[in-house]
Amino acid sequence: MKILLVGSGGREHALGWKLKQSPLVSALISAPGNPGLAELGRCVSIKPDAAAELAAFAAREQVDLVVIGPEAAAAAGLADALAQIGVPCFGPSKAAAELEASKAFMKEFCMRHGVPTAEYKVFDDAVHAKAYLGDREPPFVIKADGLAAGKGVVIAETRRQADAAIDEILFLRKFGTAGQRIVIEDFLPGEEASFFALCDGETAIPLIAAQDHKRAYDGDKGPNTGGMGAYSPAPVFTDQVREQTMERIILPTLAGMKAEGRPFIGVLFAGLMITPEGPKLIEYNVRFGDPECQVLMRRLKSDLAPVLASAAKGELATAAALEWDESPAVTVVLAAQGYPDEPLTGSVIRGVEKAGAVEDVQVFHAGTKQDDDGLLRAAGGRVLNVTATGATLREAVAAAYRAIDRIDWPGGFCRRDIAWRALN
Repeated sequence: MKILLVGSGGREHALGWKLKQSPLVSALISAPGNPGLAELGRCVSIKPDAAAELAAFAAREQVDLVVIGPEAAAAAGLADALAQIGVPCFGPSKAAAELEASKAFMKEFCMRHGVPTAEYKVFDDAVHAKAYLGDREPPFVIKADGLAAGKGVVIAETRRQADAAIDEILFLRKFGTAGQRIVIEDFLPGEEASFFALCDGETAIPLIAAQDHKRAYDGDKGPNTGGMGAYSPAPVFTDQVREQTMERIILPTLAGMKAEGRPFIGVLFAGLMITPEGPKLIEYNVRFGDPECQVLMRRLKSDLAPVLASAAKGELATAAALEWDESPAVTVVLAAQGYPDEPLTGSVIRGVEKAGAVEDVQVFHAGTKQDDDGLLRAAGGRVLNVTATGATLREAVAAAYRAIDRIDWPGGFCRRDIAWRALN
């Protein structure tokens, strides 16, 4: 297979790293890719949301499979453009991608199909939004309706913080057009987990779970981010929780999407809160999680290429069962100073090769660029993902931080407590 992988982040580097291991893959092309993906195959300068240009390129290159990495490509209708020219695509249609592209749609869909989630209200003006909070007790969960690169959620600990968040999103347009509407929902106590299922419109194959760290700083302090690290397995996600998630959340969603004329093809990423009543859906994403994907790819023993092709062609029911490494995996995100608000880009990064030389460690590029003279520089908020496996989770964590200590990058920072819940 000749595969076109769309995206440029750590998730895409991890997917490309795994796909390139397949004996079935003759060539891997990334659009636009990054310096890590450039080591695996050709990179072309086409943006993920340029659906028509990507489809034309796929046809010209006679690509056998397109794998969508970021949500922006799905929301731009790339899968639809590829369907028109008969190119198989692992990723949802624009209509199916609305599960992530609009949090209001997702919540309304859950209500229609009985998927357990928090109570909520949707607002497009600040006055009514603030009035709704009324005498309710904090914390409050306030979300921009549209795509905000994983940063459009505010958990306000006080009424003053909630009012400020409402104003920032609706008045000051902190998240641009993604904040034309907001969703205010009840805070769900419990422990978070990320669960993934591969889907072909009718059949869903569960993957293993992982746990993400959304807050920027140690001790789960600071603003929400796109994710500062992840680990797998997640102890909170038991076999019973897995069965409940498939039965109450994933399968009703797959059936509901088909019934509404927007069958879901791709990976369904359920952000969950594990409550005393069982798992409840916080949000849906229509792509692999980032940085959860990195630990999943490290633990996946099976060949990824044929199963993604089977999903794209509606043939998951006959796909072979996936095999997973029992060894735990962890990934730690190295981010640029100022992330998530205003990350400082352009600083030089050294020592990545030394970090990758640590046993059982793989460094994935997330937001990097390489100068003509070979210098590696920060080109985004989340810049590197240092991923490790080990006989135990504690050993995997230790290996990841040993590798990080070999990286010379004064312009970056990371959390030093990834996987603390499981280790405690």
